Amino acid sequence: MTGSVLQVLDTGEQLMVPVDVLEVDNEGALWKFLLSGAMAGAVSRTGTAPLDRAKVYMQVYSSKKNFMNLLGGLRSLIQEGGIRSLWRGNGINVLKIAPEYAIKFSVFEQCKNYFCGVHESPPFQERLLAGSLAVATSQTLINPMEVLKTRLTLRRTGQYKGLLDCARQILEQEGTRALYRGYLPNMLGIIPYACTDLAVYEMLKCLWLKSGRDMKDPSGLVSLSSVTLSTTCGQMASYPLTLVRTRMQAQDTVEGSNPTMCGVFRRILAQQGWPGLYRGMTPTLLKVLPAGGISYVVYEAMKKTLGV
Repeated sequence: MTGSVLQVLDTGEQLMVPVDVLEVDNEGALWKFLLSGAMAGAVSRTGTAPLDRAKVYMQVYSSKKNFMNLLGGLRSLIQEGGIRSLWRGNGINVLKIAPEYAIKFSVFEQCKNYFCGVHESPPFQERLLAGSLAVATSQTLINPMEVLKTRLTLRRTGQYKGLLDCARQILEQEGTRALYRGYLPNMLGIIPYACTDLAVYEMLKCLWLKSGRDMKDPSGLVSLSSVTLSTTCGQMASYPLTLVRTRMQAQDTVEGSNPTMCGVFRRILAQQGWPGLYRGMTPTLLKVLPAGGISYVVYEAMKKTLGV
């Protein structure tokens, strides 16, 4: 897909790397595309932060009656800390965009050049493989920030003074290894995500070609819809592993000391059955359209502002 469509290189967040930067003619304006994409991600994450916090709470505390549904969860969060508390953890979620974006794009470009050469546009399969490797590399390096985001999102009023205090308490009480909790399910989640993303995309491409249209030049709306639908299906396929990752990254008191991936899986299945692996899916799906729409609008506006 070409034009102004955004290529998702993420296994859960709506952070997008513009396909425009793959075009050789646009290399001189690379920083403008990257800045536009980063701004789109920041605005999108901030706009959907309440749904994200509700999702994390439902994933971790779903055994509590008041967090079994979205409205009950939002009501409990507001009662505990007020309206502003719905944006807890959003600061580091926005802060980690810069390193996440830089790592993903750098690795993605290197992989693309290795698979297809410097001046060739990669087929979707190669692009997806390059994207998966980029995600794996970035998640390895920013996993500590993911742990901090989870802790700050779940924190009670007055529990932490800020980001640095949260990091200090984790290191003092649990050690450095705690910053890499949830790493294994995070890596494993890339597999079902990427495979489902590819399958849905190929199905949509076949439908598009059968309609007699040119796949090389779809409209921006068609491109956005195709990418959004395929990545949403990818998120659903990898969601159980995402949920387990979040549970492992939460406080010791939630899953006991040093929870393992298999141990968390067994506990969820024993307490809630298979539906428990999809707890928090409602706010995740509700985020898709507003997050994608906000990203697209802000990205296009930033490109227009920067003259690209």
